[in-house]
Amino acid sequence: MTIPVLAAVDFGGPSDAPLILLGPSLGTSAATLWGGVADRLTARARLIGWDLPGHGRSGPADAFTIADLAAAVLALADRLGAETFHYAGDSVGGAVGLQLALDAPHRVSSATLLCTGAVIGTPDGWHERSAAVRAGGIAPMVAAAPERWFAPGFVERRPGVAAALLDGLSHTDPECYAKTCEALADFDVVQRLPEIVTPVLAVAGRDDVPTPPESLQRIASEVTDGELVVLDGVGHLAPAEAPDRVAALVAENVGLSRSSSPDTVDDIYRAGMDVRREVLGDAHVDRAVAATTDLTSDFQRMITEYAWGGIWTRPGLDRRSRSMITLTALIARGHHEEFAMHLRAARRNGLTNDEIKELIMQTAIYCGVPDANSAFRIAADVLSDYDAKGGAR
Repeated sequence: MTIPVLAAVDFGGPSDAPLILLGPSLGTSAATLWGGVADRLTARARLIGWDLPGHGRSGPADAFTIADLAAAVLALADRLGAETFHYAGDSVGGAVGLQLALDAPHRVSSATLLCTGAVIGTPDGWHERSAAVRAGGIAPMVAAAPERWFAPGFVERRPGVAAALLDGLSHTDPECYAKTCEALADFDVVQRLPEIVTPVLAVAGRDDVPTPPESLQRIASEVTDGELVVLDGVGHLAPAEAPDRVAALVAENVGLSRSSSPDTVDDIYRAGMDVRREVLGDAHVDRAVAATTDLTSDFQRMITEYAWGGIWTRPGLDRRSRSMITLTALIARGHHEEFAMHLRAARRNGLTNDEIKELIMQTAIYCGVPDANSAFRIAADVLSDYDAKGGAR
């Protein structure tokens, strides 16, 4: 087989900074999948994505294997003049990362592997999908993608991001899509995981259907130096669904120091606004922005920078945990309006009604029965309304 030539997507970054190569998922381009993460890291790293054959900016190619794609990534690194590099990849991009760690461990300084597996799906399933695409084109894959790709509610929360990803899939070359399916059908490095010595951060989406957390747990537990992180409220395309959290994890795995190249105030504000929208929803944030006046504008910017950009973007706790802490604090202080708002945020962050009930029960002991009674009254109204509207707020 001829090694395919992969198009490079240059996100920028200082020429003397660490190089991170970014691998895509089937049916996506590096630009749409990794753009949000790259925006958060280019001050501290040089980021180059690559596109699968027939995807994004890459031209078509003859039949190829995952090993061929790994060799093509090494050829890309050679073209960039990089003897070593850090690597991050989602789904098939993560499979390529495992192959790179097996074939060229001396060149891969670290690997952040997201929503992937040492084996993904079944050979029969991949061959059936490749046959379906050859027979019916890419349109059926586009129709099925939202449920396969995204955590519940993501399309409603971030319609623009979802639309861009689905549009990219609709323009994917069907034959190259089918060939990638066939490459995945033949990919299985489960027995070789103990050979991998490259430090691996395995990142799972808790709501990922194609590669559930157990798939990433296997990688983290069987490679020589592995760690697992599970992201709540995330499906199969973690870089696009949770760019702030993924950027923080990649930075930590690569060893990027914030102090060496600090974010600007505008960077922190933009990151905070992204998280604020993801947690509270575009509709809520749009209403808050529309209601901003000369009197309140400085306050609005402050809470976006300090609360959302300074605290909610930190990688030390997942969003479920931050929601639980926030709800407890709001009950204790009697901030009922904020409590109602953060009940909706907690559901968006993955908490169930039963978990919220247990949280309020706990506050009855440590905050007081009257406070818990008020919390239950508010929760009964807010959660029933949230569920009736399907979580689209």
